[in-house]
Amino acid sequence: MRANIQPRRAALNAALGWALAAAALVAGQLAYGWRGLLLALSVVVFWLLLQFSRSLRALRQASGRPMGLIDNAVMFQARLQIGMPLVQVLKLTGSLGQQLSDSPEIYRWADAAGDAVRVELHSGKVSRWTLERLAESGVVPDIAPTRDR
Repeated sequence: MRANIQPRRAALNAALGWALAAAALVAGQLAYGWRGLLLALSVVVFWLLLQFSRSLRALRQASGRPMGLIDNAVMFQARLQIGMPLVQVLKLTGSLGQQLSDSPEIYRWADAAGDAVRVELHSGKVSRWTLERLAESGVVPDIAPTRDR
């Protein structure tokens, strides 16, 4: 049931953001005329640019490390939360994950010891995750334990 709530909540947050932007534009127009409208439009565009810049910075930092490699899978899964956006997941891992599936989006990160975390995303937000311990499964890790730096 929780997976059904997350897309609705994301749609509500997006609708609320656009409603606030429209309200700022209307308030600026009513209070100060065309100058207020331009000011409100500038603030909205600046906010959108800040969000875009934040996303690009996270992708740039994650692209500098080996794909799917994290320092500690157990600590990573302990910091995950339902509803966390992909940008925050990339900041936690410091690397891009190995994409296992498109629908639903499933990514995998593993550490040098072979432990791995599979993260399932719906609408770009974490809906569930699974910790795979090497000691429990006995599977050989897909990722080499050395870093390319």
